[in-house]
Amino acid sequence: MAEKQEEKKNGTSETKPEKKGGKKAGGFLMYKGRPLVRSGNVIYYGNMADKCVVMLQILSTKTVKDMTVADKVQVQLLSTDPDLRMKERILKKSEKTGLYNAMDIGAIWLERALEEK
Repeated sequence: MAEKQEEKKNGTSETKPEKKGGKKAGGFLMYKGRPLVRSGNVIYYGNMADKCVVMLQILSTKTVKDMTVADKVQVQLLSTDPDLRMKERILKKSEKTGLYNAMDIGAIWLERALEEK
């Protein structure tokens, strides 16, 4: 575990564990080393500086034990090229049941697309 050294006012040092949450310096939630940003029912996964990102759109939800969870999720692999029209930006598209399945396929598509040169 990584630890930080902090100086106290009396000159002694104290060891405190470094926080290892899902957030980084930019303030974004990270998943597999890439930012995850939510706006309403739309989740963007990936860095906008890369050549493509994944857009997850929650189409329907269901209630499970007093909690609302995503049911149908549309997954799209989008190009970040600003010169293309929106229809031309869609590289792949699918609909999955559950957010986990949608994130899984989206992460695979993004990884493969970013590996291509």
